[in-house]
Amino acid sequence: MPHRLPTPFKPLSRRLFSQKALAWGALLWAAVELPSVGKPSRPAELEKPKLTVGVDGKSAFYHLPLTIADRLGYFKAEGLELEVVDFSANALALQALWGGAVDICSGSFEHTLALQVKNQFIQAFVLQGRAPQIAFGVSTKTMPGYKTLDDLRGKKIGVSSLDGSSSMLARLVLARGGLKIDDVVYAAVGSFANAANALRTGYVDAISHTDPMMTMLEQKGEVKIIQDTRSLKSSFDFFGGSMPAACLYAPPQFIQKNPNTCQALANAIVHSLKWLQTAGPGDLIKAVPENYMLGDRALYLASFSKVRECMSLDGIFPEEGPRTALRALSPFDQSFRVSKIDLSKTYTNEFAKRAKELFKV
Repeated sequence: MPHRLPTPFKPLSRRLFSQKALAWGALLWAAVELPSVGKPSRPAELEKPKLTVGVDGKSAFYHLPLTIADRLGYFKAEGLELEVVDFSANALALQALWGGAVDICSGSFEHTLALQVKNQFIQAFVLQGRAPQIAFGVSTKTMPGYKTLDDLRGKKIGVSSLDGSSSMLARLVLARGGLKIDDVVYAAVGSFANAANALRTGYVDAISHTDPMMTMLEQKGEVKIIQDTRSLKSSFDFFGGSMPAACLYAPPQFIQKNPNTCQALANAIVHSLKWLQTAGPGDLIKAVPENYMLGDRALYLASFSKVRECMSLDGIFPEEGPRTALRALSPFDQSFRVSKIDLSKTYTNEFAKRAKELFKV
């Protein structure tokens, strides 16, 4: 390709030279001026640019903002290099966090409460979901004549893990129907493929799980949904308030030691949340790995349309959210009622607020 000839140099008049000099001087001053307090800016230097993130079921919509931020290069744009490790249970991801095998986790907000009871502290620093996006349904194969929750007495209930949000929802649903924890048997069925197989083979009689799997089972007539939190209204009605769900969290020591890194993480997630607000079906199909779609793109998009509004808009935890979570957990664990839970230690909006201003969401 031929090079373009340079434009001939034209000498400046003294007056024009003075005007341009003043203009360039102002620009240079603005460039070196120290940022004002609260002014959004990307951190100049990351304390820990290479990170490992622990997650339970990364293909679920529950963790979609994390997936989008990773796939679209938003973490990379913030100077981060992430390795996402998928665990079969929340407990394993948390064990990896405490053992130092992962640096942070993408998980359920209620873990910040459950661990504080044990005098172990983790702090959430950016919100991904503002509703749990979990549905509870009974098998049409083993329970074709289901009528009331009492019909589940003595039955086996499938949950993604025994210590996660799906288990919490199942216990709440049954408790409100008058059933005690030991009136049923809970079985950890893991991720989508194993969970669907557990229901189809009759290993479990009911299941509490996330999308897109629950929509797939529902559309195929394999499950009858009796409780839903896949919309803001259904979640608010069930929990009696805003229920924070998926978030990024880490031990407070990590956050204090790596504030620039945490800011970069929050920036990437909020950038992802902004993208999700306007992304079309084609955008989503291009961004998400094919194996996340369970072999059915149309079903995947139908599932996404159900949970889309559950994604956080700006990464900020609603003030009443932690209280709602504590209220949901308290009926099942005496320690929540007798312990003094400090909700201020469970989350911080410091990083998300800066990211919100940076991306104008």
